[in-house]
Amino acid sequence: MSKYKILVLDLDGTLTNKKKEITPRTLSVLEKAQQKGLKIVLASGRPTFGIMPLAEQLNLKHYGGYILSYNGGKIINLANGEVLYQNVLDSSLLPYLYKCAKDNDFQILSYKNEYVFCENPSDKYVEYEVMLNKMKSMKVENWLDAVEEELPKCLIVGDPEPLAILEKEMFEHLNGKMNVFRSEPFFLELVPMGIDKAKCLAILLEKIGMTKDEMIACGDGFNDLTMIQYAGLGVAMANAQDVVKEAADFVTLSNEEDGVAFAVEKFYLND
Repeated sequence: MSKYKILVLDLDGTLTNKKKEITPRTLSVLEKAQQKGLKIVLASGRPTFGIMPLAEQLNLKHYGGYILSYNGGKIINLANGEVLYQNVLDSSLLPYLYKCAKDNDFQILSYKNEYVFCENPSDKYVEYEVMLNKMKSMKVENWLDAVEEELPKCLIVGDPEPLAILEKEMFEHLNGKMNVFRSEPFFLELVPMGIDKAKCLAILLEKIGMTKDEMIACGDGFNDLTMIQYAGLGVAMANAQDVVKEAADFVTLSNEEDGVAFAVEKFYLND
């Protein structure tokens, strides 16, 4: 009988292959694991709506799984739709974020239900974010005026080199007020202070009465580092950043080789 009860999975580069799909083998292994009682958490920087198609594929609602969206800004219990935790941006900072984007001819975007809204939906980086999350785009005349509710995060998108310069400027200006980091060379994530997958998972575990020793966490990117260090068993993909692999307890196969399925079989199904 395995000591593990909960499996946390990053999505892009971990659960999904380069086509952004879950392979039949990984799907089958995760189905068997859930039938045996393993709870699954999908933990991603994606907005909630962008995670739902994968959650539906894995039948998480039926098995009582969870979504951790916006890199830890929101936790949802899929069994009943309850929001267990949420952290939002300080709205007084939004005019500064908007000005940074406009002054540099970048797009700033955020999310509402199934929509990504911004001023120029035909921007190639906006189109990529829409495709990645299987959402729709919505054009607005003025992004700042279009924000009607509290935001868990927003994104500034643009060419990597000038975006790296802006990242440094914004990081220094917003230090201690909000987190600024790039999840892709062309994506600058703007999220509330304290947004972190490990911190969010600690909140979830406390709410559901489990411990980190009962948790397996799999990931590949810098934003997965803290949860891999925190988990009872931290698993890095073979395609992970080197620093992530160094921090992990185990390095599995790549996301093109069903690395998640391999790890779940080794540490849970065959235990």
